[in-house]
Amino acid sequence: MASPRRDPLFAAAVLRLSFQRRGEAAIAGWRAVYDGVLRDLKVTDAEVERYLALHGDEVAAAIDGSSEAG
Repeated sequence: MASPRRDPLFAAAVLRLSFQRRGEAAIAGWRAVYDGVLRDLKVTDAEVERYLALHGDEVAAAIDGSSEAG
C-alpha cells in the first residue's frame, strides 16, 4: 500500500484541516488556493470531506507531527 503522504486525498486533507485549525478557512483567498490544489490533485472537496471523516486522526497526527518538528 502506498504511503498516505503520497495520496492526493491525504495532501488535500492536510491543507484543508491546517487552514480550518487556523481559522483561515473564512478568508476568500484560501478558497482559491484550495480549489487550485484540488484541481491539480484531481480530487473534489466532497472526496476530501469523506477522507477526513475516515482518516481525520491520521491527518491531524501528521499536522501535529510536522508542527512539532518545525
